[in-house]
Amino acid sequence: MSDKGVLRAREIAGIIAGASIDELAELERRYADDPRKQVQAALETARRRAGREQRERSRVEGMYSYQRELSGGGVVMGIDEVGRGAVAGPLTVAAVVLPEEPLMWGINDSKQLTPARREALCRRIERHAVAYGIAHIAPDVIDKRGMSRCLRMAMAEAIKNAGVEPDCVLIDGNPVHVHPRERCVVKGDAKVACIAAASIVAKVTRDALMIAYDAEYPEYHLASCKGYASAEHIDAIRKLGLSPIHRASFCGNFVETLRLF
Repeated sequence: MSDKGVLRAREIAGIIAGASIDELAELERRYADDPRKQVQAALETARRRAGREQRERSRVEGMYSYQRELSGGGVVMGIDEVGRGAVAGPLTVAAVVLPEEPLMWGINDSKQLTPARREALCRRIERHAVAYGIAHIAPDVIDKRGMSRCLRMAMAEAIKNAGVEPDCVLIDGNPVHVHPRERCVVKGDAKVACIAAASIVAKVTRDALMIAYDAEYPEYHLASCKGYASAEHIDAIRKLGLSPIHRASFCGNFVETLRLF
């Protein structure tokens, strides 16, 4: 006896709603001629979901394909930074080497992801990565040496901390001249798998630091602004002056006389 006569329409709809994209084809064959509206509505919803999932799979597979095209194979390291434009907190760089399998479904430019999604992906990247390294450059060093030099320093340190020698280094943005095998990709964090992974690791790592700093300096709203120049943050700087984690060279427009804690 067919289960069409045994299962209620809402039970079948529940099965369809919970099915994976790989299971859906069989369910469509089984219930394609079921006359009940609830079943057919569930199938249509599932078809749309499957279409979205397939497009997402194709997007991520394309990021891996482009990575292979750019690198030519071997040990491919992606690098990205976060915090370059902040007025407080460190510059943070991550370097990541991804395995061929498993693919990191859902990776993207970290700015396109919700905080919860970034956290989950970061944990998965750290768990499966062939290697990864992180580097931070403190605000006082940025003030002394300037951003361009600090960016090269941080990238070099992150590469070193990853503990592997890359055959190709793929960097988001413009040339940095940090590695003889570097290749730069404008908006690479949305185009190349290993750069996207690095952007996620860097963002999650630095955000956690800024949230911790917020406990030390709650007046500056660091948990919400992450050290960038939000209206509340600028107002706090103007009222209180600069804390030890502010970049004085970035804050001249906000205070007439720089004052440190």
